[in-house]
Amino acid sequence: MDEIRQMKVQRFEEFVDLRLKPDLVRAVAQRDKVFEQQKVFSDLKKNIETLQENSVTSLKTLVNLGSEVYMQAEVPDTQHIFVDVGLGFHVEFTWSEALKFIQLREEKLGRQIEEYTDLIASIKAQIKLVLEGIRELLQLPAEVPVRDDRVF
Repeated sequence: MDEIRQMKVQRFEEFVDLRLKPDLVRAVAQRDKVFEQQKVFSDLKKNIETLQENSVTSLKTLVNLGSEVYMQAEVPDTQHIFVDVGLGFHVEFTWSEALKFIQLREEKLGRQIEEYTDLIASIKAQIKLVLEGIRELLQLPAEVPVRDDRVF
């Protein structure tokens, strides 16, 4: 009987280590990627709003050519901008069109973040459930939550 129990425990541990933990790491990485995209669009929105508020019609800037090599560039007309819409495509927008696009994209990214957050919570719950099953198989006492009543 003890050998069967050990085999079950081992299978549960393998399931957690080989399936659930990698799924959790992958979901967190994907959510972080969406957070990065959200920040890019947020920064773009702030830049467009700054251009609008200050009525900037032209500007000089530094452009990253890659590998942290920069070049000075002059933008003679800032009324139209190119926005990366995905898959390497850039679309020319006016400021107002770009702000509408950014709003839609931010809403979509927000939904994706919520979905990944729910997935992460679900995976964590599954891990906790499997670990509780292992604890019961090994007939260990339940963990008592630590309560700290100290006042800081």
